Amino acid sequence: MVNYKHYENIVYEIIGAAMAVHRTLGSGLLEAVYAESLHWELLDNGIENVLEKEVSCYYKDHLLDKKYRIDMVVGDICIELKSVDELSAVHRAQLFNYLRLTRMSLGLLINFGAERLEGERYAYIEEKNLCCRLDKNMQFVD
Repeated sequence: MVNYKHYENIVYEIIGAAMAVHRTLGSGLLEAVYAESLHWELLDNGIENVLEKEVSCYYKDHLLDKKYRIDMVVGDICIELKSVDELSAVHRAQLFNYLRLTRMSLGLLINFGAERLEGERYAYIEEKNLCCRLDKNMQFVD
């Protein structure tokens, strides 16, 4: 089982960078504007990241030819960005599918579209093929 606690500091830094972008730009812009702004904010803070990263997908033990483009990747963290009024089950399902197909252990769902920045953390438990919400301390939410 993955120790999600070791992600706490980098997740804190990513969310902090997203807050800085949201504070500067406000809400109501296109997702692509927030994505590029977050990319630069992270780099300015010494955090390497890749926008629109093409990643491999798996089905059971089979590597698929099909690739996905994830909004942003920091290390082995999948970041799905949104600019919508509020996050919905569809947005969460999109992140969950990315985590399942790529076998990345941790995903962040960040929404710049609301008046206040929204950020959710999710763990992917490969053994159970399950995504679970984490709190800000990287502990599982009941």
